[in-house]
Amino acid sequence: MSQIDRVLRSNLKLRHLQMLVALDQFRHLGRAAEFLSQTQPAVSKSLAEVERMFGLALFTRSTRGTEPTPFGEAVVRFARSVLSDYARTRDEIAAVASGAAGRVSVGAMVVAMPGLVAGAVERLKRHSSLTTVHLEEGDLTRLLPRLRVGELDVIVARLEPGYAAPDLATEPLMEEAMRIVVRPDHPLVGGRKRREPPWAELARMPWVMPPPWASSRIKLNQLFYAQRLDPPSDIIESASFLVTLTFLRQRGAAAFVADNVARYLAREGLAKALPIDVPIELPPVGLLTLRNRRATPAAEQFMACCREVAAAQPPRAASRKLSRASS
Repeated sequence: MSQIDRVLRSNLKLRHLQMLVALDQFRHLGRAAEFLSQTQPAVSKSLAEVERMFGLALFTRSTRGTEPTPFGEAVVRFARSVLSDYARTRDEIAAVASGAAGRVSVGAMVVAMPGLVAGAVERLKRHSSLTTVHLEEGDLTRLLPRLRVGELDVIVARLEPGYAAPDLATEPLMEEAMRIVVRPDHPLVGGRKRREPPWAELARMPWVMPPPWASSRIKLNQLFYAQRLDPPSDIIESASFLVTLTFLRQRGAAAFVADNVARYLAREGLAKALPIDVPIELPPVGLLTLRNRRATPAAEQFMACCREVAAAQPPRAASRKLSRASS
């Protein structure tokens, strides 16, 4: 057995792993010590102990704080994964002891939140009201690292092909069209007979757009190019639901959102979809999990609820019909 294998299997203790993760999070011995309720010399001694085990420098110390070395980054990833498995097992045992039904941690992109995720959580709670659902909203750049270290059980998202990887299992569930929305009192919102706003007018408006890597952003830009126009230049890039709402209201911006999000905003009186065709094809919305990680019972139940919600969705109508229905 190699030295590193022996250290990972036998020598590292839970307190070592917690110390490494805290150092990586705070990048400062003093703040990590405060978080761990220890003295700074105790944390420094613990780090030196772990580095002696590996025979490697895991963190560099300077007046600016502590930074993980490449070896340290690898060990911190291992520590996060072990601590996530520990927390998951602890919660499952506590749930069984208390008569609850476990815990599931879900990452969700905005495209999936109002329809698929909300519907799945509602179904899950009807079956097992004591199951705890931890939800985190974000884009794949933020959510995928958390899935890989075990902090999330599943991600519900648009299955962007650029993020495909051998360690990821994908399960398409539903197609989701896109809408262009503005605040309800925007000048472009008129009666049912109002003509479609010209693309030139839309190009001059402020926008809240998906991040540059998103397929929906690429397709939206292509729509402007097809009209022989440059895409809007007054833009805010965000995948946040709250950011989108804020700038729809404050700046009179347009936003490019999934159809179920547009319908939700319309029902709540927060935005309206413009009566304009958005003739694009996008990757389906579905489930992302780690291929070699066994799902907990609560995660399996949540994913089953996602499948049920997706199967119950009506076929997507043409773009123009949908936009009229939400205006």
